[in-house]
Order: sequence, then structure tokens, then C-alpha cells
Amino acid sequence: MTTRPRVVIVGGGIGGLFAANALVAHGIPVAVYEQAAELGEVGAGVYITPNAVRHLERIGLGPAVAKWGARVGAASSYFRHDGTRIAPVQVTDAKGWNACFGMHRADFVQLLAAKLPAGVVHTGHRAVAFEQDADRARVTFANGATAEAEVVVAADGIHSELRPHVFPPSKPVFHGTISYRGLIPRERLPHWPTDRWEMWAGPSKHFLVFPVRHGTMVNYVGFMPTDEEMKESWSAPGDPEVLRREFEGWDSRIGEVLAQVDKTFRWALYDREPLPGWTRGRLTLLGDAAHPMLPHLGQGANQSIEDGMALATILSQTDAAAIPAALLAYEGLRRERVAQVQLGARKHGLRVDSASGDLATRDAELAAHAEFRKQLYSYDVVPLARLT
Repeated sequence: MTTRPRVVIVGGGIGGLFAANALVAHGIPVAVYEQAAELGEVGAGVYITPNAVRHLERIGLGPAVAKWGARVGAASSYFRHDGTRIAPVQVTDAKGWNACFGMHRADFVQLLAAKLPAGVVHTGHRAVAFEQDADRARVTFANGATAEAEVVVAADGIHSELRPHVFPPSKPVFHGTISYRGLIPRERLPHWPTDRWEMWAGPSKHFLVFPVRHGTMVNYVGFMPTDEEMKESWSAPGDPEVLRREFEGWDSRIGEVLAQVDKTFRWALYDREPLPGWTRGRLTLLGDAAHPMLPHLGQGANQSIEDGMALATILSQTDAAAIPAALLAYEGLRRERVAQVQLGARKHGLRVDSASGDLATRDAELAAHAEFRKQLYSYDVVPLARLT
């Protein structure tokens, strides 16, 4: 019989918690260690696309996503900054996978954690050291605790403590853009549609709105250029008046949204160059620890979910003695895919900010982008992982 490996996941965000659920669904023992005193996320939205929804459904979380999410459909559109419609956004792929959901990050973290058996998640554990030998790996935490397993997964984000044990330290790449983001209760925007994702693209800036929490809240994000390099953070406070001034004169519907903003968060946009390797022995990377990406394709959380499903599928076919080779197979399956998405997010950010200066060309490219989304969303990692 195959001896199931034990897995330790460092990081209790969306990627780490989904990976834990996928491993549990495959009968693999797992423990999650999160540095924060409790699980949670700053108030902001996350967009879940079909390439991730199918995996959430596979592990039994489809009903929870439908309950807590806001389904986004065919009315989703790109607009010019003056409100002129450019093109539709949503497509249905060949298999009919067209379900997208706007989620509140806190809701998503909660539903992922709630699905796990009691005792799997350990908060208040900040990783400070890592070591491994031929048989097992060990993580040491700042509180003095240690955890041993046959596999350690670093899912601890763009500033990963464990990444340097896989690849020499590298500096995140700042892209000269910040975003202002936040949530507005739907009752303050009673006429706002709750069935669509909408983006306004203008010179050097763009603005995005989609519903979350079953349509009871509206998530907004305004992207703009800056010369000020700031720490990558989801929760730095922003000035609502600065945000309003940046989009003054745009479509009046954006003004309706911004008139209701009392508090906003400022987020600097960073990613990293694609890494040439994610794995060393019994340690591998997942999610932003491996491939932080710009948000312009809405794929950060979705690619981490693909990672977790691929890893769980491969480990379910692997004896504990063959772990290093299995982790290299996981890396080999995922690395090219996410590199394409990382670079695609960079290109799309330049596109929606009209970097070419030719709006007609930009509009044609946005219309054609539906084909790229179709390929992005129709990808299913499980059949490929089963062949690995």
C-alpha cells in the first residue's frame, strides 16, 4: 500500500487553506501554520474564475461559494473612461464553465477554514527556520514550536520566510502603480447591478467594480500611476479625496460609487520575475510565495487554487519515499502555466491603461481578449496532474 505523506503548510491565506482542503479531500494528513493570531483578511473583494471554481466544487465547496459569493455573468463589460461600452468580458468555454463569483476575502477565508477538520489550523506560528534531511523536513516557529513532515509547503505570500531556502532572495518588482480599494454596502448604491463585473479603461488609469457577499456589497478598485514606491500592503490607509480627484470627469457612474467612499485602502502593485525553480528536496512553494502577480487578470487567488489542486492530486499518487521527485513534478506542471499568467497580467495592465496611446487599437485588443480569457478559464489542471 502507498504510505501517505504528512504535509505541513506555512501560511493560512487563501492558497494555503485551499491546498489543505484539497489534501484532506485526497486523504492526506495536513497541518496549517499561520503567523497571525487569528485567520482573517482586510475588507476587500476577490474574483473567483471558472478555472478555480471547478476545483472548489470538486472538494465540496461549491454550495458555500454560491452562498457567500455574488455570481457574475454575461453582462460584464469593458468601458471607455467616459462610459462608452467597448466590449463584453465574460465568455463561455467549450465545456460550459462560465461561473465567476465576486467574494469578500474574509468570507472566502472563513469558508475555506470551516471546511477543515478541527485541529488542522494553528494560528500564532511565525516560521523562522527550516531544515531537512533525507527522510523529513522541520519548520521552527518564533514561539519555539516545531513541526515535522515529509512535505513542507510555503504558502506564506510575496514576502515568504521560506522562499530563500529554495531560491536566493530576490527583490519584488514595483510597477509604478497603486490601487485604492474598498467595499460599499449595496443599500448606499441601490440601483447598482449585482450580476456583472465592470471596468472603465482610460489614459494611465482604470477603475473596476464587482459585487461581493451575494450582492449585498459592491467592491471597487481604482488603479493609478505613482512615482512613490511604497511597501506592498493590502491594508495601508488611503485618502478618499485623493481617489475622487483622480477619477474626476470620468463616467458619472464612477462618481456615484466614489461619493459613497468613507474609508479606502491603498495597495502598491508588485510582482516578481518568474522563478527558475520552486522546489528543494521536501520544500516547495505555492501561490504568491512562488509567483506573485499583478491583479489585472484577477488570477492571484485562482492560480494558488490551481497550485493546491495540482499538488494534492500528485501527492495522492505518491508514496512518502518518493516525495522529492513528486514535488519536482508539481513544479514542472505549474511553473510554465503561472509564468504565462504572470506576464499576461503585466501586459493586460498596460493594455487597460492605454499604454499604446491609441484608443482604437486598445479597444480592439480588449474585444479580442475574450479569447485569451476563454483559454485561461477552460484550463483544468487535474487531468494533467493525474498523468504526472
